[in-house]
Amino acid sequence: MTVKKPVARRSLRSNLQQVDAHAIAPDEYADLPELTEEMLSRASLNKGGRPVSANPRKPISLRLPAEVIERWRATGPGWQTRMAERLSKV
Repeated sequence: MTVKKPVARRSLRSNLQQVDAHAIAPDEYADLPELTEEMLSRASLNKGGRPVSANPRKPISLRLPAEVIERWRATGPGWQTRMAERLSKV
């Protein structure tokens, strides 16, 4: 028998109020290098996330008999994809 331990909430381990209250002094900028054109030309923007699909799916609401849904679910994981492939052939 496995016993699940209570999960502790994650913490930033940082005092955000202190961080927000900090005002940057002019001498703190001395540590930063000057940005050059060469540095800016190497920069890239990474938007992240999934790429946009050329053929995006659209959600709909469809009422089907319970036995039809159970038969498809019994075929295992990916049943929705298989159902969509079968419907696209019709």
